[in-house]
Amino acid sequence: MAETRIRSGIPGLDTLIEGGFRDKTAVVIVGSSGTGKTTFTVQYILHGLENGEQGLYVSLEESPEQIMREAELMGFDLKKYHEKDLFFIHLKGKNFKKMIEEQLPQLVKARSDYQIKTRVVIDPMTPVIWATQDKLEQRELIGKLFYTLKELGVVLCTVEEHAKPGETIGEDVLLPIYLSDGAIHLEYYPIGGAFNRTLKVLKMRGIHHGEGVYPYIFARGVGAVIRSAPVAASAAAERSHKKVFEEAYRTAEALKAPPTVLAKIRAMSETWDYDYSPEEALQIMFDTYGLKR
Repeated sequence: MAETRIRSGIPGLDTLIEGGFRDKTAVVIVGSSGTGKTTFTVQYILHGLENGEQGLYVSLEESPEQIMREAELMGFDLKKYHEKDLFFIHLKGKNFKKMIEEQLPQLVKARSDYQIKTRVVIDPMTPVIWATQDKLEQRELIGKLFYTLKELGVVLCTVEEHAKPGETIGEDVLLPIYLSDGAIHLEYYPIGGAFNRTLKVLKMRGIHHGEGVYPYIFARGVGAVIRSAPVAASAAAERSHKKVFEEAYRTAEALKAPPTVLAKIRAMSETWDYDYSPEEALQIMFDTYGLKR
């Protein structure tokens, strides 16, 4: 019997990880400022909410109001799910050791009777790493954090990277990468052009994952779109962006795409401000949601 996979909700990513995340795993999204780590986590948790799941957002820095406001600027509406299916834990300035060893286990135990799948986000978990200089205690805190929250489902964590010149990956993120079940590294090259951000899957236990370096872009209302496979050029690339979006929307309607997917295409159309055709991003969207055109 094939293992059930948890779809990420990030167009192009599931293609690289055999259809999605394995259940009850911890995956870290590592990257410096500007790579879009939070956008990845919002896409992940929103995909679950749109499909009848619940979300638990553990914030170690920003307040829930700030997170929902910033998500809205990206074209994501988290407010309509707040306190219904989306719940926040704000832990800024708290005693992480006490929270991890006492409060979180109680929370997980309280939710154990619920039959609804829960997606968990920790954004960012860097303060836990910095909570102590002792490496053994860091390992115990992070290990306990992952172990406890994985009982709810897939845990997606962001880790801020502060790499020194010449380092491939910053030293402060090595421990969460080591203790996680999966790690995705985001990089940003401010050189202009279409795809100047790239993604690499460093590891994904139990999954034969893509081993290349994959460019990605951001589209408002959709989030990150990853070029996980070559997309054939189309004659539509020569037409205006508006016509490309109109045709894509009609095609999606004809293929009976869910309303949430149609809304994402509409949002892309209204906010697309790149000087290149959206055809490639749209094709990745279609492939992600199994829409064959």
